[in-house]
Amino acid sequence: MKFYKVFLCFVISHLFTSCGKESGSNIDNLIDYDLVNLQEVNYRPNFHFTPALHWMNDPNGLVYYKGQFHLFYQYNPNASVWGPMNWGHAISTDLFNWQDLPIALSPDNLGAIFSGSAVVDTTNTSGFKNGDEDPLVAIFTHAGAQQMQSIAYSNDGGVRWTKYSQNPVLANPGIADFRDPKVMWFDEQKKWIMTLATGNKVSFYSSPDLKNWTFESYFGENYGAHGGVWECPDLFQLPIEGTTRKKWVLLVSNFGGPNGGTATQYFVGNFDGHVFTTETTDVRWIDYGTDNYAGVTYSNLPASDGRRIFIGWMSNWIYAGQVPTTSWRSTMTVPRAITLAQQGNSYKLRFNPVVELEKYISQPDEPTILNTGSSIQLTDNDIIKSGSYNLSFSADFSKTDSLVLTTGNVAENLKIRFDKKQGNVLIDRSHSGITDFNDQFKQKIFSPMDFSGTNPVVKIRMLVDKTSVELFWNNGENVMTVLYFPKYQYNKLIIRGNPNAAIISNFSLK
Repeated sequence: MKFYKVFLCFVISHLFTSCGKESGSNIDNLIDYDLVNLQEVNYRPNFHFTPALHWMNDPNGLVYYKGQFHLFYQYNPNASVWGPMNWGHAISTDLFNWQDLPIALSPDNLGAIFSGSAVVDTTNTSGFKNGDEDPLVAIFTHAGAQQMQSIAYSNDGGVRWTKYSQNPVLANPGIADFRDPKVMWFDEQKKWIMTLATGNKVSFYSSPDLKNWTFESYFGENYGAHGGVWECPDLFQLPIEGTTRKKWVLLVSNFGGPNGGTATQYFVGNFDGHVFTTETTDVRWIDYGTDNYAGVTYSNLPASDGRRIFIGWMSNWIYAGQVPTTSWRSTMTVPRAITLAQQGNSYKLRFNPVVELEKYISQPDEPTILNTGSSIQLTDNDIIKSGSYNLSFSADFSKTDSLVLTTGNVAENLKIRFDKKQGNVLIDRSHSGITDFNDQFKQKIFSPMDFSGTNPVVKIRMLVDKTSVELFWNNGENVMTVLYFPKYQYNKLIIRGNPNAAIISNFSLK
């Protein structure tokens, strides 16, 4: 090992003033990371949910009950690749400190357990109540010879689950892709509504008791993007910011994303308990990054909370099974609060990290705060070197045509460019570390951005957590979520704009 260190030091010595710890070059850390082949502890995020072991994909059954957020998820307990699906299970009181629980639902003679949702049956419409607790009911896809919808219930607050003896509750009518039920209570008509992915569209069903379902309508054949079958839908109502009016929002995930592979689109419109009609006919994506898919929202949040909270799967089906973690695979996005803004005659979803994140990103280090400047360069900053941090600042694009943010080290980097002339934001991870496991991973990632607004100052927030960047700007009006896998510890952060003008203000790193 000593010889290897000496040889490597000689090869790259032109990049450093010296090759010892005293130089601050962190060369020992570079070698240690290389020789241990990036021990996976270094890829485990600090404030994102990951499985302790093995494979995870879609979030399922997001439900809040008596102070606890339940997170179920597609899980293969036997390997770190996709396989026979179970529902893994974790709970949290704050969406970040998660406690793993035993697997909630496992395959049986009807098939594997695909995606679905969970509700609290407060009026016991299902008749499953047995004791003091309100029954929690999971609605999921049984994936056997056909895909069909089944239910299970819990009378102990969601810890133990019993499958309904007369499953399935909704048989397959002859559709190959018939899955991912998202169920909600439609109070105006006192019935449950199921939004179901059915090939190239979604179908709506209704039920008085979660057991007997009636078809209501289809939506989507002639709307939105259709690069692949539609999956993991979600239907919910949101208030329009600054008004007393509300609109219905429909999320749908599918292949054909704006930067390749899988992504999630949305529609805003109206739902009358039978039919959904959209007022947004153009294709709209919730996230222009490559790594936010199959996201759904929590049910049963109390009215006093008032939020609609979203969690997505932080990966892409093109390379999800190839990313360079082996004992575990996949991460969930940071939980995000969704709001709805009106823009002229149309509407825009906004996504922002939930406020509960604040207590996890501001400790133990004190934030780095700067007031103004044309550029910022931080090297060997302890917060950056932790690999997990929250960066926020404002940029005045009346004084510059571009802003470039680079994080990395002498060997590799991740670049983000806000380009006013091109009207876009670029994330380039092609030199960010391990990228050779899939060609798609090396491609540059773009999001459109309109710089023509009356306020030229853009508020930018970036969450970095070991192997992910979640970029938000204009109060969450645009989002890019991207994975990357560094070979070496990053120790630099550089932000550059017009060198002749002070464009950066309110800089905070914590």
